[in-house]
Amino acid sequence: MELLLHAFLASLQSTVLDVAPIAGILLLFQVSVLKRPLPNLRKVIGGFVCVVAGLALFLVGLEQALFPIGETMASQLTSPDTVGGAADWRAYWLVYAFAAAIGFATTVAEPSLIAVAIKAETVSGGAVRAWGLRIAVAVGVAVGVALGCFRIVTGTPLPWYIMVAYAIVIVLTFRSVRTIVPLAYDSGGVTTSTVTVPVVAALGLGLAASIPGRSPLIDGFGLIAFASVFPIMTVLGYAIIASWWKRRRVQRSPETEEEPRNETQADSRTRQRT
Repeated sequence: MELLLHAFLASLQSTVLDVAPIAGILLLFQVSVLKRPLPNLRKVIGGFVCVVAGLALFLVGLEQALFPIGETMASQLTSPDTVGGAADWRAYWLVYAFAAAIGFATTVAEPSLIAVAIKAETVSGGAVRAWGLRIAVAVGVAVGVALGCFRIVTGTPLPWYIMVAYAIVIVLTFRSVRTIVPLAYDSGGVTTSTVTVPVVAALGLGLAASIPGRSPLIDGFGLIAFASVFPIMTVLGYAIIASWWKRRRVQRSPETEEEPRNETQADSRTRQRT
């Protein structure tokens, strides 16, 4: 308990130093540029206190829980008892499954993505569903993190994957609806935030440290890049499929509408004859 308290106080001190420039810039522009007093001063001060305390607690949680759990899980999944002592990439299927599951779960729980998805649904008038966007982004992160773990296991160069991924993104950008492109590009950024980044980074570092011949510095990092680019691909693909399905329904609707019209015309003719 004393160690946790000491860690919290140290994190609180560093967080105050980190947040102080932000508060100073906001206060300087409010007073010197806008020349207006701060609205609801007590509420603003209370909000900053909550932000500082929350960030400090979050950083302590990362150091004490998320990073150790990610590294421990990676080392256990890559132990000789789990993979059967084999060095083949096919023996690490549990690692790929765990990476996909943890990438999907952390993305669904990402606060920044939830906020962006709700705002996108509000601005679009319901055309973009919040849950649909979150699921599409989560699927992209799951695929990206699993593929990134495959890269770490095989030791293949990172630039190959990133170049191919962005080439696919460029193709999908020209094929997708223009209105969804900015949202798709932003989804990759908001995904790699407070919840996803620590867990994914810990997984990559633990996996690289557990596999012989891999360097945590060279091979451990790079999973965040996969978690950033693949959601763009899935959101663009989701928009392409949704627009295609909408066009298909529009093409089918005139055919279904013509049949009742023909029936009513036939009924009117029989009535006139009688």
